[in-house]
Amino acid sequence: MSYMAKKIVAGNWKMNKTLDEALILVSEVVNMVKDEVTGDVQVLLFPPALYVSTLKSYVKDAPMVSIGVQNIHQKASGAFTGEISAPMVKSLGLSHVLIGHSERREYFGETNEQLAEKVDIALANGLTPIFCCGESRDLRENHDYIGFVKNQLTESLFHLTAEDLRKIVIAYEPIWAIGTGLTASAEQAQEMHAALRGHLADKYGKELAADISILYGGSVGAGNAAELFAQPDVDGGLVGGASLKSRDFTEIIKAR
Repeated sequence: MSYMAKKIVAGNWKMNKTLDEALILVSEVVNMVKDEVTGDVQVLLFPPALYVSTLKSYVKDAPMVSIGVQNIHQKASGAFTGEISAPMVKSLGLSHVLIGHSERREYFGETNEQLAEKVDIALANGLTPIFCCGESRDLRENHDYIGFVKNQLTESLFHLTAEDLRKIVIAYEPIWAIGTGLTASAEQAQEMHAALRGHLADKYGKELAADISILYGGSVGAGNAAELFAQPDVDGGLVGGASLKSRDFTEIIKAR
């Protein structure tokens, strides 16, 4: 099968950086990407939502780099103090949103059903969801971890039409390898990515499945990115801690 999925490297800053630090980091990344990165790769930065309007102006002359948000609420508006909505994100001219990150699932109790609603409202507002999925260490060691992750896709994405599914990016993040120093081997990453692409193919057909970008997100660093990205079903990375250092993040982008 010939894969046509877009190559993507995304940096999730999580709850890090002051505004001054964020301005320095985005400036460094933009300049390094301009100077050093060649080829067809899309670079996405997901800073804290407080900064996105300011940082957007810093990437306007960098066509390879875009700013997104780390989360949205499933409703378009209302009495939801502290939340941001998809129409708000759209009004800023942003294009991407993370949905279902493992930290959102664990710390804020987000369910597959709730995430399906977030996917729907993101798509309704012209946003590209990066849908996160993955398993815990207990699931990996003691249960059907592949079946568990497949079910996350089934319950949150499989209500979509084929046309809408084409607008989705998937990020597989083994929870046991996030911030733990552990990393899935290239073979483990490929196993899950191939299983997820096969799951998509079973529902929507092989041609569509080949077009869906599936990113790996679990302690991706400059030292292991090339091996991970060389796997046939790994289309890029969702990078956490290493995205907070411009040199490390740029080296990961170049590995793609």
